[in-house]
Amino acid sequence: MRNRHVIIFDGVCNLCHGTVNFIIKRDPKGLFAFTPMQSEIAQDLIEKYAAPKIRFDTFLLIKNGACYYRTDAAMEIAKDLSGFWYLFLVFRVLPIGIRDCFYRVFARNRYSLFGRKDVGMVPTADVKSRFLE
Repeated sequence: MRNRHVIIFDGVCNLCHGTVNFIIKRDPKGLFAFTPMQSEIAQDLIEKYAAPKIRFDTFLLIKNGACYYRTDAAMEIAKDLSGFWYLFLVFRVLPIGIRDCFYRVFARNRYSLFGRKDVGMVPTADVKSRFLE
């Protein structure tokens, strides 16, 4: 976990799985590590960063000793991806309340839009090292 940014995601969410795969493909330096929110590691990190009110409808990024949530997490991740994803930082001009309002509506409906799995994500051998156990 040293020198890596940790993304905590909903392990049974199809959209979240797609997002994790999206990040992996655009993270050639391997800056990001992943753990499902349902894991003990994630729960320990949530407690350590005093984020116990976080529910499964969001994801977190732990980067350089700070914990980011929802749209702030997404924009922090975009800064480190290859390609032009850093352009999404333009949305920082919007107040966080407005950004996160849209995020919450989308997150609340993600299962009905994208479905969910009965079992958490099982990483393939080539990306297994990117997941915290």
